[in-house]
Amino acid sequence: MASAHTAPLGLAPGAAAPSGPPQEVAAAAPMPDVLPAVKPRKGFVGFIRRHPTIAIGGFLLLVMLLIAVFAPYLGTVDPTALAPARRTREPSAEYWFGTDMLGRDVYSRVLYGARVSLIVGFAVALLSSVVGLAIGLVSGFVRVLDGIVMRIMDGLMSIPPILLAIALMALTRGSVRNVVIAITIAEIPRVSRLVRGVVLSLREQPYVEAAVASGTRMPVIILRHILPNTLAPITVQATYICASAMIIEAILSFIGAGTPPIIPSWGNIMAEGRALWQVKPYIVFFPAVFLSVTVLAVNLLGDGLRDALDPRMAKRL
Repeated sequence: MASAHTAPLGLAPGAAAPSGPPQEVAAAAPMPDVLPAVKPRKGFVGFIRRHPTIAIGGFLLLVMLLIAVFAPYLGTVDPTALAPARRTREPSAEYWFGTDMLGRDVYSRVLYGARVSLIVGFAVALLSSVVGLAIGLVSGFVRVLDGIVMRIMDGLMSIPPILLAIALMALTRGSVRNVVIAITIAEIPRVSRLVRGVVLSLREQPYVEAAVASGTRMPVIILRHILPNTLAPITVQATYICASAMIIEAILSFIGAGTPPIIPSWGNIMAEGRALWQVKPYIVFFPAVFLSVTVLAVNLLGDGLRDALDPRMAKRL
């Protein structure tokens, strides 16, 4: 019987099979990328693009700090020097912001007034954050003290900060130090409340319970496990306290319950110019603009820090 030969697949019967190794199938050409590759933004420019509010707020605040520090070198004169012959001069090349009713240079007083507002804002933010942090940590982790301390804080929070500051200033004489103390006392309850809420959520975490079960002392638990997790929210809160303190200081000075009139501050300048507001509005306008820009800068910085430190915003950034 003759053996039957089967033709290879793809060849006609009777056709000779190709000699040599089998040919490889050619791969398809790579498809072009529909979307461009995302390159990580690094460096200073990348930081500005990721956090524009921090960049803008930090820049404006830095400008104000430089103005306050280098005020004597920015073409200013003695902000308390009286010159009745040059009173209520309009803004000009000689007097950039004009003069007030006593002939004092408004430009010099506004630049020197930045020192008072920034000192009060930063000092109140620092002191209230430190004291409120200590109260919130102890109150949130020690159940015995929680009820007593928080009822005191609730009582202080029931009074508006400006009214509490006015009441405290009525008991003392006007000075920058007393203004800082009065506003700090009014802001401490809000910081302690914030820290207490964070501590109450952290003390139920497994790693804290494991530390308690292992016999770790309470101060060690607070410093090692609780305190680091409260720094982010308290940093953001400190920026808002700083802006609020500047506004409260200006209000206290405006109504005559803050810094003495001999100290140039934005609130004092506006208070002295309110009687001439309709005829000489520049006396109030320039310090009000500087106060608004400074508060805006601090608030922008706080909003940017909140977005940068919030884990839920990480994907959007």
